[in-house]
Amino acid sequence: MEEDESTPACLPPWVELEYCHMIKLAGPSASVHFTHLSANAGSSLGSKLLSFSEKREEDKLASYAVHSVSILELLQQKNVPLSKVCLLDPKAGNALQPGDKNEFGWFLFGVRDDPPRDRTSELRRLGFPSRHLGPVQMTTDTALAVTKRVVDDGVPLDEIPYVDFPTIRFNARESVEMPFRYIREGGDPLLPPGMRDLLHEDLNKSFEF
Repeated sequence: MEEDESTPACLPPWVELEYCHMIKLAGPSASVHFTHLSANAGSSLGSKLLSFSEKREEDKLASYAVHSVSILELLQQKNVPLSKVCLLDPKAGNALQPGDKNEFGWFLFGVRDDPPRDRTSELRRLGFPSRHLGPVQMTTDTALAVTKRVVDDGVPLDEIPYVDFPTIRFNARESVEMPFRYIREGGDPLLPPGMRDLLHEDLNKSFEF
């Protein structure tokens, strides 16, 4: 997971929720690295990840690490060649396939935006081989979950159940439309724990005068 040069001193709450969700979605056989973070952002995220892990001891979570170094520096430290790292890039020519598990050992995700600002362009220039996950932008945790289902579980990309731009309803009068694609689970979008409450809180703030 690579941030960019505009990473703030502290990450927004929704970003930290998505990142916590990622270590759950990745599962115990994976390691998740969060790179290129400022000291404050890294410290805050590290605390959130630790708290998330402690509250879910019964769950099988991925190991994780928070880094201030860039992805290139981390790969050099780990002696990982760029050819073994797959950049998940909406502009890639080829879709992710189950067979890509045999070609890549690392999968690299950029930061998502609404509207999309192509933050992946900075990583694209570094020369990573790339794959796309379809035509609709996903949240970062969703992109990781989809990647895992394809490469670990062998599920083709077009056979994963999705919901696009879902409306999250809080009551008869309050709702918010999410501008992303999510995995559909039990008829609902698979959201990070705590995201629904955060969305409702932000919605209420937007109507304060």
